[in-house]
Amino acid sequence: NPLIRTTTTGIEANARGCLVVDENLMTTKTGVYAGGDAVTGAATVILAMGAGRKAAAAIKEYLKV
Repeated sequence: NPLIRTTTTGIEANARGCLVVDENLMTTKTGVYAGGDAVTGAATVILAMGAGRKAAAAIKEYLKV
């Protein structure tokens, strides 16, 4: 979604327009996570669901701090 990149400061995108995330799916804006098509480009629902689970676990850890 190009709207995310253009309206949110501090979030980087790669050359393909996908959001840049770390191994825990946190974007370059601290505390903001992303997954699915916003990160990988068009892919399957199964991959997006997996990214959602991974991001949820990372968010849970992040909020413990």
